[in-house]
Amino acid sequence: MPKSAKKRKDKAADFAKAKLKLGKGKQQPSNAIDTSFKARSIALPSQSIAKHLNTEVPTTKRRLSFEDLILHLKHYSASTRKDALAGLRELLDAHPHILHGSLPTLIAATARVIGDEDAGVRKSLLEFYTWLFPRVPADDLMPHTPTLLLFTTSAQTHIFPEIRVDAIRFLDIYLEHMPSAIVAGWDREGTTGHQVLQGYLGLLNAGTSFGDVEGPMRATSIASVVLTAASKLVVLQSLSTLLRHSTSNSTTGVSSTLDTWYLRPWFTTDVAYTTFDDLLRPRLTTPTEPSIRSWRPEADFEEEDDVGVHTLVQPIGSIWSLEELSHIPEKSEEIDTEGSSIFLAHLVRTLHSTLVSTFLDCAPAVFSPNGRADETQSKLILSVVEIARHLYGPLLRSSSATLTERNARASEDLKSVLGYMSPYFPFTTDSRDIQTEQTFQALNLIYCELSSLVMLPSTNRPTKKAGQSKGNLRQQTERVSTYVTRLLKGENMSPSQIGRPLTADAYNLLLPTIWALMNNPDPQSHDLSRGVLLAVIDHGRRVSSKSAVKQYTLEFISRVLLLDTETQFTGHIGAEIKTAEEVSEWINHLPKCLWELGSSNLVASEVILRFLIAVSQRRSRIVNNEVARLLRSQLVPYFTMTHPSRGQISGPYSKLPTSGLLRRLVLSLIVLIRSKDDSALSSAVDSAVTGSEEASYWSSISNYQP
Repeated sequence: MPKSAKKRKDKAADFAKAKLKLGKGKQQPSNAIDTSFKARSIALPSQSIAKHLNTEVPTTKRRLSFEDLILHLKHYSASTRKDALAGLRELLDAHPHILHGSLPTLIAATARVIGDEDAGVRKSLLEFYTWLFPRVPADDLMPHTPTLLLFTTSAQTHIFPEIRVDAIRFLDIYLEHMPSAIVAGWDREGTTGHQVLQGYLGLLNAGTSFGDVEGPMRATSIASVVLTAASKLVVLQSLSTLLRHSTSNSTTGVSSTLDTWYLRPWFTTDVAYTTFDDLLRPRLTTPTEPSIRSWRPEADFEEEDDVGVHTLVQPIGSIWSLEELSHIPEKSEEIDTEGSSIFLAHLVRTLHSTLVSTFLDCAPAVFSPNGRADETQSKLILSVVEIARHLYGPLLRSSSATLTERNARASEDLKSVLGYMSPYFPFTTDSRDIQTEQTFQALNLIYCELSSLVMLPSTNRPTKKAGQSKGNLRQQTERVSTYVTRLLKGENMSPSQIGRPLTADAYNLLLPTIWALMNNPDPQSHDLSRGVLLAVIDHGRRVSSKSAVKQYTLEFISRVLLLDTETQFTGHIGAEIKTAEEVSEWINHLPKCLWELGSSNLVASEVILRFLIAVSQRRSRIVNNEVARLLRSQLVPYFTMTHPSRGQISGPYSKLPTSGLLRRLVLSLIVLIRSKDDSALSSAVDSAVTGSEEASYWSSISNYQP
């Protein structure tokens, strides 16, 4: 059947060429995209053709000025904000003078980026602040702390946990360069320092609403934040730093080289303790002429200054410098100690469960039987014990009678913390990594310091389980005593470790523990106490005179030996120890130490001289005739000596400063210990002082007969 006309027409249309009408262009396909646009003007701000550039304004390699970079910090693009921070560092590094007048603008603009939602931008800002803050004086940074803390505390409560953790990293930078401004008012609600602390506790899911100690604690965050081990380490390490700066006013004071707070409870009055503490306090000053009075056998009552017969060294020892007087606290500057202690007690109760749970979570990985400790977990445990030290230390050192019950509760909490740690003590590792060894040594030292807080009688208060606590305490004391003795002897704690000498910081950390062990009132621990004291004395004698720890050993041992002459001391150190052979050997090594020190460590030399003067004046039993004879013979080379080829040469005495008290202290000591039968020492002194400024002083005291 032939095809219809319609089908033939449709088939021919597929190959027919469309005829265009006049004035019509080619039609666009139906699926074409319209790319045309209309604009009233085109802005080209970065093109030199559009504006005149000021070549005198410092710019970066991309020709961006300081104002341009500040504007870029507000850009919607995260990469632009990140590049702006890099450009600021480039510009300020090449042109440091810009920083002087642009610091307020710089801090205000960069502080807004602290809570930026882009992790790369926050990291760049951390690096920028780490580079910037050391280059700006602390006094110039202090006025900008309110701005920085405003945005940082806001970031601490951000909905995203990673931003809250980065806010802690920013606080670490602030605590390094301006700690006083960060911790100001940390124990008073409504202050910025308190808000910072709340941010830490909220991130740790700890309560910060302090009502009754027994009452429930309310969390600060509506959402529980589960931190990774690395993030939790950042928070705990920063919290430890914050507490260290916050409680530093409570743990340190105007004292001698050593902080001897542990001796205070063993004196009948605070005045007696202060007097004893001042006895060996180094005060190397240059006295003015009216402040120095030559010794006279009798007082001249016609002079106003003379109120009685002065001892030989009292005029020298009673001189106060302007620096010492400036450190005397005024009543108006005293802080509310009781209020701070109450807040600290609440904070201890709040963080107690967090510290215990963190330790129990990390202990299996750190103290595993294979001896391989996880680095992150080890640092977490170290942060826990450091926080415990900053919290319990200031609270349990308080001697206020009104805080007895509160201290007793804190002592029980500390005993529970130590109870979890005791099965692993002493903490050892088979790792040969120096950093790991230092971490474990710090753990051991802080554990000993915390143990001393519960061993000292000022913190041992009766409990319901007194018998059980006493047994556990005795067992703990024995383990700590063994560790301290081995540490003083330089013995290694594990087969893979090498015994290392104690550093000055480590020795200072051990002193409260050493004192608690030596002064233990338990009769069954008498042998342990004696062993620790003799180990301390032997260690002090073996330490090199050039070592940094020598000065601390000299002062601590000197104070311990002088306690036998204090009538108002009520401690339990055995009197028979004073006549031990080790004590005589330690005293007889002091002239050699003086000779080796020369003028390199004047503070240590002054401690030695003041100790020898004190024991000589007080007629202490530790300086018998034999010890005194050896002292006289060994002090001769300190003034002058005879060389085989060079003849007579001057000793280290000639190297001491010509102006000051040290030379007069030496001469005062010679007068106290010299003997009529021994003329060698007097001749050596005469030869050393001839023609010097001390010749008149020596002439005025040389006739004194002790």
